[in-house]
Amino acid sequence: MRQNWLFERRRGRAVRRAAMLLAMVLTVNPLVPTAAVSQQLAAAAPAASPALTGYELGPGDKLKITVYDEEGLTGDYIVSSRGTVSMPLIGEISAAGQSISDFRVALENRLAQGILNDPKVAAEVVEYRPFFILGEVNKPGQYPYSAGLTIYSAVATAQGFTYRANTHKVMITHAGQTSEQRVQISAATRIMPGDTVRVLERFF
Repeated sequence: MRQNWLFERRRGRAVRRAAMLLAMVLTVNPLVPTAAVSQQLAAAAPAASPALTGYELGPGDKLKITVYDEEGLTGDYIVSSRGTVSMPLIGEISAAGQSISDFRVALENRLAQGILNDPKVAAEVVEYRPFFILGEVNKPGQYPYSAGLTIYSAVATAQGFTYRANTHKVMITHAGQTSEQRVQISAATRIMPGDTVRVLERFF
């Protein structure tokens, strides 16, 4: 009986401590978004592709843009070949070369210029621009990009090396660049959205 009493007493103290901590958090952070805003933004935004650190937007990227309380502006948008996103009311807004966070801020600022009162925007990359793999692979071509893509995964997507392939080095052209770089093949060799990979022929 004494053990049960001690257990209940300790549990009661733990519950009271947790309640006090929660009250302190709510007091210190009075600007936490309301439940209504948070729920609407969360429901409107689908699961995005895993974020790439330092990634800059470019043509072909697919974005999910959510403007709170503005269904006409909320939707999926593609970064055009000009590096812009075209939206109702504001027309084209530059996206290429910006991080998704910088683009979101720029969009909020544009909407605040006489279009919406205190706009709230969420933006996510839901589909990165494709990559290209050419040369000595069994099925060269354009393929969808997934975060964390390695050279081995890219080759597997193209159904593997041909028997003539150089399996030690490849040539990679990064998006927006014109010169190829010779890259050693390893498990750490990463492919980025928009990259063009050229698998070389080996010397017999």
